[in-house]
Order: sequence, then structure tokens, then C-alpha cells
Amino acid sequence: MIHHRTPATPTTGHAHPAHHPDHHPARTAPADLRRHLDAHLTGAAHAWLGRALDEAADQPGSHGPISAWESRLAEAGRRCGTEHADAVRVLILHAARADTDALTRVYRQGTADERRAVLHALPHLVPGPEALHLVEDALRTNDTRLVAAALGPYGARHLAPHPWRQAVLKCLFAGVRVDEAADLARRARDDTELARMLRAFAEERTAAGRPVPEDLYRVLALTAPPPAAEHGLDGEES
Repeated sequence: MIHHRTPATPTTGHAHPAHHPDHHPARTAPADLRRHLDAHLTGAAHAWLGRALDEAADQPGSHGPISAWESRLAEAGRRCGTEHADAVRVLILHAARADTDALTRVYRQGTADERRAVLHALPHLVPGPEALHLVEDALRTNDTRLVAAALGPYGARHLAPHPWRQAVLKCLFAGVRVDEAADLARRARDDTELARMLRAFAEERTAAGRPVPEDLYRVLALTAPPPAAEHGLDGEES
């Protein structure tokens, strides 16, 4: 008998409020993120954000061992609140026009929060696959928030099929909501290998007497091929 369960809430690291779906920092244009923050930050926090963005724009890239804007990334949560920190960090990285080298440095040297912000910033700053090594590194970690961020728009765009499938399985294993995986429906569609992997995972869980995540069945349903085109009497698509 197959048991079902709702995926567990991630427990690695400090708790952070869920992103509003309309203002996810990886899926929202920087200009819209700025408007959202302008509407929600007041007083000292709003003034600090303006100064930090001006500073990043005036001194982009690297200046010595650590650039001024990099130090602002560490202050974002304290200055603007944890609920806005991801968006603030993404805006600072965008204002600084951080390239792959700068993003890699911030990721390697930063905290988990700063690493997550780098992953969120990738689709806004890196058009090609040259920063894919950061996504791959995040997917090797046990930090569920980094895994979720790695499966954002940049990972969805550039991960090869097999690593992407493995990342989806890791989400199910670790209790990361599959809704975090950008472009999931398109990438999963008609993916027979992903379907095979999902069924094998479910069978292993069932054989071990462990519950099968409800999200597994959601993803499995997405792997079905698109419905055949409907045809009219004349044989043409209707």
C-alpha cells in the first residue's frame, strides 16, 4: 500500500517568510522589485536602500579585496527586514552590474542568505550558461533554500536534462516544494526518463514503508505527453 504525505517544511538554516508569488526576486523584473520595495520600505530602511543602490551603481564591479556594495549585502536583512532582504540583495547586485566573476566571488565568500541572493540574481544578470557552476554547487548542498533557489529561472533555462531531473528528485527527497522549480511543466512534459525515475523513487519509498510525497504524483502527471491535436472531418486541425 502506498502512503502519501505532504512535503515537509524545509528546516535547514533560519526560517524566512515565503516570497510573495508576484514579487519573487528571481522571477520579477528589477524595476518591479524596486517599485515593490519603494511601496513597503519607509524611513531609514528606504533611505538606506537608496544609498546602497546609488553606491553600487557608482562603483560597479570590484574595488580592492571587497567592493563597497558587497558589504551592503551583509547588512540587507538588518537594514530592511528579513522579508525584504532577498529582493534588496538582488537589486544591489543588479545595480552593481555584477558579472559572473563578481557573482562567483560573492557566492563563495558569502553567507547562505547571500548565496541565495546570487542565485536569484542570475536570470537578471547572466544571459548564458557561464554561471551554471553556481547552480550546480547549490544543488550539491543540503540547504533546502539553496536547492530551491538553484531551480529558479536560470537553472530551468540552462541545466542539462539529467542534472535537472536529479534536482527534481532531490526536491522530493528533501521536502522542497516542486512549485519552486521554474518552468516545471514545460521541462517535465513528455519526459519519459523523468517518469521512470519518479516511479522508481515511489517504489523504493513504498518498499521501505516510507510515505511517498504528494508532489511526486503532481510531477508524474506533468510528464505525460501533450494531448493529440484534435482533427476535423477534413483531417485538418480544428
